[in-house]
Amino acid sequence: MRALLVFAVLAACIGVASAQTPQQQQQQPPRPGNANLRPVPDGPGIRSAVLQGLDKVTARTQRFYVPVGKSTRFGTLEITVGDCLVNVPEAPPESVAYLTIVDHKPGQAEERLFSGWMFASTPSLSALDHGVYDVRVLSCTMAQGSSPPSSR
Repeated sequence: MRALLVFAVLAACIGVASAQTPQQQQQQPPRPGNANLRPVPDGPGIRSAVLQGLDKVTARTQRFYVPVGKSTRFGTLEITVGDCLVNVPEAPPESVAYLTIVDHKPGQAEERLFSGWMFASTPSLSALDHGVYDVRVLSCTMAQGSSPPSSR
């Protein structure tokens, strides 16, 4: 049932996203249709997505924090977080992040690999399909410090 609900929300977001230009998608991502989702409550720090990357060639994983509205690099990937939302305390735990992932292979034109919502509870529902890298959302948080470390 939960997977069906997530699928319906994702399908609605894809319909809204396809009607927008790429510049509109980067500026303000469409919100999922779940009324329980909201931004991380205010507190000290910077609202950020906690992501995990896997390099399938070296079998190396890395966890990194990306502030909402900012980008980071993981290998040849540039990952931009458009928004990061969590469920209200009364609902089952969930974190979702709107990610745009672009591959910058040396000597080749950049290629947009992913643009949409990724769900922490069901990473396979909206996963990055890449031969070398996997990226998944772990959570949304208020990251401490002046600027989160960039990967690689």
